[in-house]
Amino acid sequence: MGKSASSTLAATGVTCAGVHAARRQFGKQLAQTAAALAASAVLATGLLAVGTAHADNSGKTIKILVGFPPGGGTDAIARVLADKMKDELGQPVIVENKPGAGGQLAAQALKAAPADGTTLFLSHDHTVTILPLVTKNPGFDPATDFVPVAGFATFVNAFAVSGGTPAKSVAEYVSWVKGAGAGKGAVGIPAPASTPEFLVKLIGQKYSLDLVAAPYRGSAPMMGDMLGNQIAAGVASVPDFIENHKVGKLRVVAVLGGHRQAALPDVPTFSELGLSGLEDMPFYGLFAPAGTPKAELDRVADAVAKTIAKPDVKERLSAMGLTVGFSTGTQLGEREKAYRTTWSKIIQQSGFKPM
Repeated sequence: MGKSASSTLAATGVTCAGVHAARRQFGKQLAQTAAALAASAVLATGLLAVGTAHADNSGKTIKILVGFPPGGGTDAIARVLADKMKDELGQPVIVENKPGAGGQLAAQALKAAPADGTTLFLSHDHTVTILPLVTKNPGFDPATDFVPVAGFATFVNAFAVSGGTPAKSVAEYVSWVKGAGAGKGAVGIPAPASTPEFLVKLIGQKYSLDLVAAPYRGSAPMMGDMLGNQIAAGVASVPDFIENHKVGKLRVVAVLGGHRQAALPDVPTFSELGLSGLEDMPFYGLFAPAGTPKAELDRVADAVAKTIAKPDVKERLSAMGLTVGFSTGTQLGEREKAYRTTWSKIIQQSGFKPM
């Protein structure tokens, strides 16, 4: 630094040491600023990566597993939902049938699926509630392997007779079995050790009939035999029977539940016929693998709520014999527990031993 400059600095009270100190301080500030900018860049990159990952996930196809063959009531319901949920989610939604063992194979597939929101299981009470009560090793535990996403409907089971059966009521069916069958008869059910099987036992006890539950691999093949008059009667959900009942190919003669169904206003409940204690309503809901992020669960639940609120969807599901109504994952879990308590007592009282 020149003499004149030094004199000027001295005149202002600034020394060379002070200049060097200022320079060092400025250097520190510059380094701190650079570090802050670098950290911001890293954070922005991280946020971009997260956003991109979510976008990639939302673009993937969502699979709705169904534990029964195509053509049955559960399959039809799943396809109605999938067709409309894709619009709410902004991504493809498909139905994947994994029939076998009353939905057990589909439940096991859900357990093994990645917990990222891309695999769901549409199930009614049988697989998530009844199977664990009647099977020693079902290969899944709903309490630890699944998380309830949303409920969307309740329904009731029904007793129906085939078109080749002359009976048009439960009383006429009882008389017909006691006459033509000497008190013995076979009643189709969609799966072994299911709610319908225990209903067959209760009906037999109520009317002093020797009824045997004939298990099928889902309601679709059972319906095939009923329509072909290979079996005289069956117990399944109202959605399984409703369409063929409407066209007169079979006749629903009684339903469970505490009141008559809107889709079947002329069909009495078993409570009206003197068989009480079966008023609890089975449910339909969506489940995901345990560990699925809450954000994904909420996103799907929101899509379900918006989907079933659409007038055309509600009308189609109601026409299938469902009572449509949204419930949160928490509410669905509470309903499942209450239903399990009721049927655990019925199964124990029947003397059934888990297989």
